[in-house]
Amino acid sequence: MCRSIKTLRNLEPPATPEDVRAAARQFVRKVSGFHKPSQANTEAFEKAIEEIAGTAERLLANLTARRV
Repeated sequence: MCRSIKTLRNLEPPATPEDVRAAARQFVRKVSGFHKPSQANTEAFEKAIEEIAGTAERLLANLTARRV
C-alpha cells in the first residue's frame, strides 16, 4: 500500500515522535487521496494525523520483542 512509510519498530535509535507523525501523515494522504487538503478539509486531515500518530505510538510502546 504505502511504500514510502518506513517500518518504525526496532529502529536504532528508536523512532521519534516526528517519525511517527510523518508516517501518519503519509497514511492519511494515501487514504484521503489528498497531498494537501483544502481549507475546508484541513481540520479533519490534521485530526486524523494526530489520532493515527497516537495509535501508532501506543502500538510501538506495547509491542514485545520477537524471540530469536
